[in-house]
Amino acid sequence: TEEVNPKAFPLADAQLTAKIMNLLQQALNYNQLRKGANEATKTLNRGLADIVVLAGDTEPIEILLHLPLLCEDKNVPYVFVRSKQALGRACGVSRPIVACSVTTNEGSQLKSQITSIQQEIERLLV
Repeated sequence: TEEVNPKAFPLADAQLTAKIMNLLQQALNYNQLRKGANEATKTLNRGLADIVVLAGDTEPIEILLHLPLLCEDKNVPYVFVRSKQALGRACGVSRPIVACSVTTNEGSQLKSQITSIQQEIERLLV
């Protein structure tokens, strides 16, 4: 397995990672998940992203370092998880995924879960 890049900050711990993966699986079912760095970039530019999740073992990590900047610009919480393989699995595909975004949906049943994870991500930045 690839090592997690030191530039991967903030990095979710095991407990938060489990919550994030769970949220991604549900977001997939509710059609609130966009997979891949390009799709994540699009949701940010269109103001549709609620959370962006990035893989810390992406090689080279530079291919997604524009995303944290864009997230900060758009005020969207972002977080790294350790493994692109695990990220892919949570997104319902067998291939590794380096980035994904959970999209906004006002009437969504995931709202409280999304808010709670957003708050946990904020805490990592303190």
